[in-house]
Amino acid sequence: MTTHVTIIGAGLGGLTLARVLHVNGIPATVYEAEASPMARLQGGMLDIHDYNGQLALKTADLMDEFRSIILEGRQATRVIDRDGTVLFDEPDDGTGGRPEVQRGELRQILLDSLPDNTVRWGHKVSGTRTLDDGRHEVAFADGSVVVTDLLVGADGAWSRVRPLLSDVTPEYFGRSCVETYLYDSETRHPVSARTVGGGSLFVLAPGDGANGKWIAAHRERGETLHAYVIMAKPEEWFAGIDFTDPAAATARIAAEFDGWAPEITALITDTDTAPVLRPLNSLPIGLRWDRVPGVTLLGDAAHLSPPDGEGANLAMQDGAELALAIAAHPDDIEAALTSYEEALFPRSAAAAAAAVATNEAISQRLIDGLDLDEQSA
Repeated sequence: MTTHVTIIGAGLGGLTLARVLHVNGIPATVYEAEASPMARLQGGMLDIHDYNGQLALKTADLMDEFRSIILEGRQATRVIDRDGTVLFDEPDDGTGGRPEVQRGELRQILLDSLPDNTVRWGHKVSGTRTLDDGRHEVAFADGSVVVTDLLVGADGAWSRVRPLLSDVTPEYFGRSCVETYLYDSETRHPVSARTVGGGSLFVLAPGDGANGKWIAAHRERGETLHAYVIMAKPEEWFAGIDFTDPAAATARIAAEFDGWAPEITALITDTDTAPVLRPLNSLPIGLRWDRVPGVTLLGDAAHLSPPDGEGANLAMQDGAELALAIAAHPDDIEAALTSYEEALFPRSAAAAAAAVATNEAISQRLIDGLDLDEQSA
């Protein structure tokens, strides 16, 4: 194949695409807005599933590297009520199919697997357009331009490539997440460390606005606890909080959990960082677009959904399957993109519907999935 693949976005999906293309001898260049791989923190823990994310890594021939960064024991799951009562406590016995890794470490594995200069850092896209000859032009904020026969938007929720295919944009899902971090937890936050346990913690309030607010936390590498405070509030409510004043913002968020056990609210009040607001947005379930020659999307650019543990896995699956489709049709780009999208659309629609259902009934779904009689026996 002589067509050079232009990928916008050096997230997990775009890098998986580039890696699997490289394995198949197909050249690609990835353009990324960030100035360097270390320009910002790359998020927290990811559970990489054996039915999608791990299959993508196998296709990328990176399973040995993946295994080297797995955090043992992190598949342990604990669910507690807001008063601290333990509803479910399952240790990690090593047989689960969703080992946990740090997102930044997984991204680095993918970066290290690519030839030098595959990723062009500091290239923020300002716009895209289709030229009269059918090729696509990508303009960058620094004034530079590239023209390509095959353009892939792997550039997330607010994709600059998506407008070539659809005028749909993400909408607020009705919930936002506030993130906090507690460092050196075993020595500085021992109560919180014991509460979270060895893996993931979910704190629910069954029967009392159960899905309006809940808290999750992960034990990350070392002694870091990373908490996610989810609240069903309008955007205007969060806009009324001054997140440039960390103490005031922390107090305001914590006030929403008045009456919850102190070992739980400590995940908010004892944060070692300023609380970070992350509004949750989504694209319409079942988003499709008409085939436009030479351009497609993957990951959040194609099917942004509220978080349910599948986003990164789906993005990597998209990247691997698109690369395989291109490799299978090296002389027919349109056949490759058609094949990829025919599988992408129903898969992503089903995943989006499941993600929405999970987020709208998180407490009941978790409780329904627990064998409480067995746990109390």
